[in-house]
Amino acid sequence: YSDFCLRTCTRCGATIVRETEAQGIPAVHVCTVTPISINVGANRVVPAMAIPYPTGNIELEKEDEKLFRRHMLDTAVEALATEITEQTIF
Repeated sequence: YSDFCLRTCTRCGATIVRETEAQGIPAVHVCTVTPISINVGANRVVPAMAIPYPTGNIELEKEDEKLFRRHMLDTAVEALATEITEQTIF
């Protein structure tokens, strides 16, 4: 489990993101079930790998998994920096 991942259910995480953005603070929801996140109202959504290991891929070798995780983190940072006018899956 990655250090930057908040452990919560999809609906709760999407609600946290939605309400954070309502306060003017950009936020990204990294989740495995993106339709739920969009339905709840998260504006910036990054698809995760799988429910038991959302920010990793246990099928990869250690170095490849590091690259995978780095790519996911880079995508989330890009999502934070992107101005959006509608809900977006990155």
